Amino acid sequence: MRSEKEIMDLIIRIAKEDERIRAVYMGGSRTNPMIEKDIYQDYDIVYVVTETKPFLEDKNWISVFGDIAVMQEPDLFDMAYGRKNNFHQSYTWLMLFKDGNRIDLGIKTKQEMLEDYLGDKLTLPLLDKDNCLPKTQAPTDEDYWVKKPTELQYICCCNEFWWCLNNVAKGIARDELPYAMWMYNVIVRNMVEKMIEWHIGTNTNFSVSPGKQGKNFKKYLTKELYEMYSKTYTDSNYENFWAAVFTACELFRTIALAVGEELGYKYNKDEDENMTEYLLKVKNNCVV
Repeated sequence: MRSEKEIMDLIIRIAKEDERIRAVYMGGSRTNPMIEKDIYQDYDIVYVVTETKPFLEDKNWISVFGDIAVMQEPDLFDMAYGRKNNFHQSYTWLMLFKDGNRIDLGIKTKQEMLEDYLGDKLTLPLLDKDNCLPKTQAPTDEDYWVKKPTELQYICCCNEFWWCLNNVAKGIARDELPYAMWMYNVIVRNMVEKMIEWHIGTNTNFSVSPGKQGKNFKKYLTKELYEMYSKTYTDSNYENFWAAVFTACELFRTIALAVGEELGYKYNKDEDENMTEYLLKVKNNCVV
């Protein structure tokens, strides 16, 4: 695998040698001072270009970055599903190379760059031939810190969690595994993870990031809570599914009560107790 220095030198050299590229900047985990570096981190790079057209007319130019194993062009995906993108302003290639490195490369015109450059505090300038990049402070992940919920947001999260469990229960009872799994792993889990984020926030004065899709949960939760969270995952066996559901209930109840107490928000114990009773009835085929 090529080293970080080799990849960064390559990115900068290509930009320096191509007059169409006027500036380079990087974002993502490699600019985040709070993240420990490892070999799996992507290189999130943007080239500021005079125009995108020549780079799109012959896309083979990206071969200069290395031997590509798999590539994705998300702008084409958007177009395939009817989402409009202006290829004259920007375009992106996601490239995984055979040596294991990955570069997510975007090209943007100066106008497009100026519209969003300051929108992410993890932006780090690497090269600026024309002094066109706006001035920034040192990179920080502040934009990704947990935000304190309002009382209404807290109430809605609790209600959504408990309410949607009735759909999970019915899906299991009807042997509709795809529906039950989707409702549980998408809708219900989203509420669990939102509450976990708020729990982490209350314990850190809302000054840290839980990471994309909760990847930092293990870092910020107690061992007991993280083990409980890990047990909310299940396979297709319905007995195991039910066990995961009730573990999710216990976890949600525990952290929601803690968050509510910390923020001065009232936890609705009635919907908790009533839905728990309903779940037990469905599980035991006692619904009348």
